[in-house]
Amino acid sequence: MAEKTLVTSPKVAKKGAKPSNAVPTLLAGGNPQIAKGDGDAPVQAYIAAMPGWKSDIGRRLDALIVRTVPCVRKAVKWNSPLYGMEGEGWFLGIHCFTKYVKVAFFRGTSLKPIPSGESKSKDTRYLNIHEGDPLDEAQLTAWIKQASQLPGERM
Repeated sequence: MAEKTLVTSPKVAKKGAKPSNAVPTLLAGGNPQIAKGDGDAPVQAYIAAMPGWKSDIGRRLDALIVRTVPCVRKAVKWNSPLYGMEGEGWFLGIHCFTKYVKVAFFRGTSLKPIPSGESKSKDTRYLNIHEGDPLDEAQLTAWIKQASQLPGERM
């Protein structure tokens, strides 16, 4: 397993080192390191820590998910916000990478149309959002609604 390097702005920290200030720690690839937790607060902390333009995308995605599925359950696990239905598992996850934000639909092969980003997991499909990409909110809303009505991932 490759060793993860923790990066704090603007210095590189040693593995396991805690930042000496309030600036969130970013893992290699620019993904915020946020303590796992249930509810909206850890998800909002993750979104606030997303670097640069990605934070705006995170806010837009979160608002769209909540508007589409008002009773959505939220959590941060494995340094990724997860969205699901109470008792039904997780239907969607978000993750930051250096050049894009990945939206994972855990039952993506059941969505119409199927999101184009393939996964090693046979059911999961991805939507990668790069800086400057327009968000097709109508398509995202349709996928979010469909995904929320499917059995979720148990993680």
